[in-house]
Amino acid sequence: MTIQWFPGHMAKARREVSEKLKFVDIVFELIDARLPLSSRNPMLDQIVQQKPRLILLNKSDLADINQTNQWLNYFRDQGHQVLALTAKDDKSVKQIVPASKKVLTEKIARDKDRGVKPRAIRAMVLGIPNVGKSTLLNHLAGKKIASTGNRPGVTKGQQWLRFGTQLELLDTPGILWPKFEDPAVGKKLALTGAIKDDLLHLDDLALYQLEIFCRYYPEQLKDRYKLTNEDLFLDFPELLMLISEKRGFRDDYERASEMLILELRQGKLGRYTLDRFEELSE
Repeated sequence: MTIQWFPGHMAKARREVSEKLKFVDIVFELIDARLPLSSRNPMLDQIVQQKPRLILLNKSDLADINQTNQWLNYFRDQGHQVLALTAKDDKSVKQIVPASKKVLTEKIARDKDRGVKPRAIRAMVLGIPNVGKSTLLNHLAGKKIASTGNRPGVTKGQQWLRFGTQLELLDTPGILWPKFEDPAVGKKLALTGAIKDDLLHLDDLALYQLEIFCRYYPEQLKDRYKLTNEDLFLDFPELLMLISEKRGFRDDYERASEMLILELRQGKLGRYTLDRFEELSE
């Protein structure tokens, strides 16, 4: 199934981003550390072109640490400067400016040779919805300056935000691509809340979630729902039925599906990564 979701404000944002690139020195590409590939907009290379870029793997506190380290090496091997961070954590956020200066080493040197007076780095923040852009901006500012929400499409306009003397950011709405050809990408984005829940059936998402956790995080699944090793060998619909019964939902599988997805998003199943590095070459 091909999922199509491209609200009008996203089409407008894409045009505005292209128009305003000339005003920034660098692009911060914010992606979800749990979805290092699926949360990247494939249109971004076309939009950004040769503009210097810093990739930020946000929500790294929710992701599988071993997987995150492998993905960091992957992006570095691709020639990118990349950081893993948690938008609410001072220590990781403070790495952004030094990393930006490293990306812009040649530009900074050219400006110095030309006698250009040093100024704040001007950056544009780009990423798909619900990847944590507004949370990052609010943390940098130390106050609520951008709207946040655990749903896609909260930020719908562009705004310049100044952070001290070293950084100025142009915030933008999350931009998705028009359709997802790979159904697995749509499921991963839906599980993490990047696209609207009503685009997919919740029971299908819950079954996909169970498949991922049975394969890669069985102990976390067992601990959360008091399952046995034998339970994990059940067909996924039967496993969903069992979890539904254990939670007292009887045969209300829709309610059980909602519970599974909500607890995943709330971090109650522990750290996880849906884009598996070992599957990259498959």
